[in-house]
Amino acid sequence: MADNARAKKLADLIQEVVAQKLQRGIKDPRLGTHVTITDTRVTGDLREATVFYTVYGDDEERASAAAGLESAKGVLRSAVGAAAGTKFTPTLTFVADALPENARTIEDLLDRARASDARVREASSGAAYAGGADPYRKADDANDEDTASE
Repeated sequence: MADNARAKKLADLIQEVVAQKLQRGIKDPRLGTHVTITDTRVTGDLREATVFYTVYGDDEERASAAAGLESAKGVLRSAVGAAAGTKFTPTLTFVADALPENARTIEDLLDRARASDARVREASSGAAYAGGADPYRKADDANDEDTASE
């Protein structure tokens, strides 16, 4: 079994080689400049690599990019094997990265929280204090009450 440093180094190499090959070496129109390799993970035995990618566009472009990556898998694996120089070239699995959707969901939740805060701020703008501006007793107030009761 390989150590984690070697797996990390191979993962970085795979990410770089696949990104460069997609940018310059693959002539498939489905894999234009809108595919970005975001992360790569390699198993401990260096046999399998998972390549995470994002596609900027609609659902149709995402589906066509996934099909293009599957069809170019052999060419990309050959490029990785030539660059890595290892005994066994890891098999590549392409997975669409969920990071943009998660970020969009978080942004929507933050927008809702901002809107709710604005409504509360608007509702409280004309409100007055229930018991005066400062409802807490102070030392001067206590002395006034003591002298009033005598």
